[in-house]
Amino acid sequence: MVYEKVEIVDAGAEGMAVGRINEKIVFVPFVVPGDVVDVQITRKKKKFLEGKAVHFHQYSTKRVEPHCTHFGLCGGCRWQSMKYEEQLYFKQKQVYDSLTRIGKLDNPAILPILPSPKTRYYRNKLDFTFSNHRWLQDEDRNPEDGILNTNALGFHIPQFFDKVVDIHECFHMKDPSNAIRTAARKYAMDHGLTFYDVRTWQGFLRNLIIRNTETGGLMVILVVRNKEEHLFPMMEKLTSQFPEISSFYYVINPKQNDTIYDLEFSLFRGDPFITEKMPPFVPGGKEIEFRIGPASFFQTNSFQAINLYRIAAELAMFKGDELVYDLYTGIGTIANYIAPYVKKVVGIESVPAAIDDAFINSKINNIDNTIFFSGEAEKVLTKEFIDINGKPDVIITDPPRNGMHEKVIRTIIEINPEKVIYVSCNPATQARDIALMNDQYRMETCQPVDMFPHTQHVENIALLRRRD
Repeated sequence: MVYEKVEIVDAGAEGMAVGRINEKIVFVPFVVPGDVVDVQITRKKKKFLEGKAVHFHQYSTKRVEPHCTHFGLCGGCRWQSMKYEEQLYFKQKQVYDSLTRIGKLDNPAILPILPSPKTRYYRNKLDFTFSNHRWLQDEDRNPEDGILNTNALGFHIPQFFDKVVDIHECFHMKDPSNAIRTAARKYAMDHGLTFYDVRTWQGFLRNLIIRNTETGGLMVILVVRNKEEHLFPMMEKLTSQFPEISSFYYVINPKQNDTIYDLEFSLFRGDPFITEKMPPFVPGGKEIEFRIGPASFFQTNSFQAINLYRIAAELAMFKGDELVYDLYTGIGTIANYIAPYVKKVVGIESVPAAIDDAFINSKINNIDNTIFFSGEAEKVLTKEFIDINGKPDVIITDPPRNGMHEKVIRTIIEINPEKVIYVSCNPATQARDIALMNDQYRMETCQPVDMFPHTQHVENIALLRRRD
């Protein structure tokens, strides 16, 4: 069914835009608030509809021409057709709506969103998928010869677990990212290597991961299903063609899922890590160096990571004598960043390899007032743990997208620190958690940060202060 002349009125969740049809909300991708479109319904639910734009009657003044030829397919940059200042407006609105509707806060104090210094080539990590189920368009089909080939190296099509867009140019990461991906595809095609088939769990090549740093580090990780004879010649070719690769790993993944962090990372050539540096957040402070291994988590936008941690530290207003707990510490980025300005930092992280990195990052920076514990926060953070390590004055928490475990929230309330700095990549779950803490803590202010231009994602840092 097609509904004509539907006005798009808002930007919604998951990068969708929002229109209304007979008082029912309809979610439509790849359109901009202000567009007037004909919408073909693709899915009907009790409370909402989903559809796609099949004809434009009016283009929004908020529009710009997308700079990527893959826009509308890849799904990674769904707001690319929206002016950047409008993207920032809707991200700020997303934070406000979450805090008022989910967090039940009246008139929350929200600082203006901090734009990203770069809107292209800002990512330091990309994960490409090898697939023999390429998403085919009309131009990919030849009436005489049939389908040219079905291999692809790129990104998944939204809502299709087995379909991958063959990426020709991606504006997420600076060179030589595009060149490495193109060379890997060419080598595989020239030598008849098999691309992975997610339906049958067969095929040699699975993933190509590229990481870089602003200090010049460049890491490549090749994920394959088994250790075929072609593995080492392919890596040899890529490392000789791109001498700027400073670290090359491979991973053998015979499993029926793409998770590789429970597998062994084998170093083929180069250094075992790449390095990133962060300037101090106060004049004359300490520059911190971070070693990033193949399994390390590091904020994907290095330019905004500096601002993110600086703002978190500034909101905490450290005096120098604080005991700080850093929950979901990862490789100890925040912990080590703030350590020179507090008495002690206790970090907790569920990934053992990340804890190893956190200790290393303290050691290479000559930081001796940090300690890290491996385990899930809801299990580690007990009365006995606090008795041993001390009651924190400040808790910094940076949980995954699903937010904090309810047990962690209850424990924070029991600990009753003076301040909680809540860093979140999901304003909705952050607002939910803040609501659960509202009787004991008031949100004094928060700072949205745009980590991912051209997407709907927004980071938010909230300062919660104990109620007297």
